[in-house]
Amino acid sequence: MEIRYALEKDLDYLLANDHHVRASVVRAKVECAEIIVLTKDDNPIGWLRYGYFWDVFPFMNMLFLEEEYRGQGWGSRLIQFWEQEMIAQGHDTVMTSSLSNERAQHLYRRLGYRDCGGMRWPEDTALEIIFLKKLRTED
Repeated sequence: MEIRYALEKDLDYLLANDHHVRASVVRAKVECAEIIVLTKDDNPIGWLRYGYFWDVFPFMNMLFLEEEYRGQGWGSRLIQFWEQEMIAQGHDTVMTSSLSNERAQHLYRRLGYRDCGGMRWPEDTALEIIFLKKLRTED
């Protein structure tokens, strides 16, 4: 298994599986290194896609693993890789979110993320919990 930034050769997999954003967004995120993939035998089996909240704070928008690789620690490893990359880029805080009826919220809390807000959109859906994690403190 390898964790690395997505490459052009990963586009077919990403476009076939990431249905939350337009294809043009996926392509742009690959070009600017905002998608990290987990590969097995050089074939993607999951990804982490991120952007920036308020154009400042790295915000993990999507964490996905193929079903057979879930619950084995690979999601945590993807997140930890991303966090280390964000530290290397000079960031001290990262964010993400999860619906209140999704299992991912427990993973984020286990990895040190704390609840910092929430919203409902549309109004009749589960609460979207916003999480924040300080990666390092100021000296």
